[in-house]
Amino acid sequence: MSDTTAARAAAGSVGRLRAGGFRTLWTASVVSRLGDALRTPALALLAASVTRDPRAIAAVVAAGQLPPLLFGLFCGVYADRWDRRRTMATVDGLRAVLVAGFALLVVTGKVGIVALVGCAFLLAILGVLFDAAAFAVLPGIVPVERLAVANGRLQAGTAVAGGFVGAPLAGVLFALSAALPFAVDALTFAVAAVLALTLRPTQVESSALKSSPATVTPRARPAGARAAWRAAGAGLRWIWQDRTLRRITGLTVVTNLATSGLIAIIVLYALEVLAVPAAGYGLFMSAAVLGALAGGLCAGQVATRLGTLPGLRWVLVAETLAVATLAVARNPVPGAVALAVFSAGTAIWNALWSAYGQRNVPAELLGRVGSAQRTVSLLAAPVGATLAGVLGATAGLPPVLYAATAIFALLTMASWHSLRPRERTIVSA
Repeated sequence: MSDTTAARAAAGSVGRLRAGGFRTLWTASVVSRLGDALRTPALALLAASVTRDPRAIAAVVAAGQLPPLLFGLFCGVYADRWDRRRTMATVDGLRAVLVAGFALLVVTGKVGIVALVGCAFLLAILGVLFDAAAFAVLPGIVPVERLAVANGRLQAGTAVAGGFVGAPLAGVLFALSAALPFAVDALTFAVAAVLALTLRPTQVESSALKSSPATVTPRARPAGARAAWRAAGAGLRWIWQDRTLRRITGLTVVTNLATSGLIAIIVLYALEVLAVPAAGYGLFMSAAVLGALAGGLCAGQVATRLGTLPGLRWVLVAETLAVATLAVARNPVPGAVALAVFSAGTAIWNALWSAYGQRNVPAELLGRVGSAQRTVSLLAAPVGATLAGVLGATAGLPPVLYAATAIFALLTMASWHSLRPRERTIVSA
């Protein structure tokens, strides 16, 4: 189905997202995100209460960031091989048990850095597998022409759960009891697991599972390291041989490079350049959450009116203008508006590129392709943050924003020539 056909069909399918299992999947995702938003700051606060050694605290943070890079491709293999609904339910069930056990350790006062690192690492691995399965299961729940809307609503829901509810509530719960955020997190995982079990099998997913033995051949089944690499490589090969998907992924990698640099210095930029009072920093950053909410809700309209690829191009235009405004702003109000616009663009981008892959990649490869996209994109984040830190320390904070503006401007020009109708290719797994 072409972008134009999908756009026309989307216009006549308002309200169909409530049918089937999307509402269940949306609720499970939002509830799970709420628990994540409670747990992440609670882990940092707990680590700081256990030790003041920066190396130990950094180890806890790194333990939660490494699994997507180390295991992302392999989790995609299993997301394609196993029943995706049961995988989601099992993963959330395991996460509920793990976090509940950790909460008991906190209550008994037996938590050390090793337990913190281990908990963060295991939860991150399970989270990667859950994300791969959820990405692949969505096209079996939502009509093809409504995928952009569905992804946008997932973006909006998780933004609200994480930014407006979970993050502020985490500190309050931790102040009442250090174990309380983890206990609530375990409950959210248990609820999400039950909801995932209620998702019904769909024709798309059933056909994908039936075709898996032919797609994931005995050579490619993850029985050993070599076989697992071969199966995981199918996602990378598909991205590389599909011209449009390769270019979208490449643009996403570079945008992540600039975005991670912006995130790395935004707190200093807000306080020192935009003159945001320390007490008002949380309010300033709430603009990003509002932007993500608005972007998620508008993603479907962007896809309907412009089409996926033109929509991605115009998102880059908006983000370039937003970063340029942030670079020249010198007080909080225009800075907050620019941040909101940039965050809205990011949410729309994520919804559109996810929908494009879910619509054009074979069902039996969705887990691997989605995981490969996320893994490759994440590789740019630490590089961007490091470069921003070095540039900010040597040349000052505004040059970091100038550099980010230049990167987005170049990407916008490149996208106008590179994002054209895809050429279908057949890639064996």
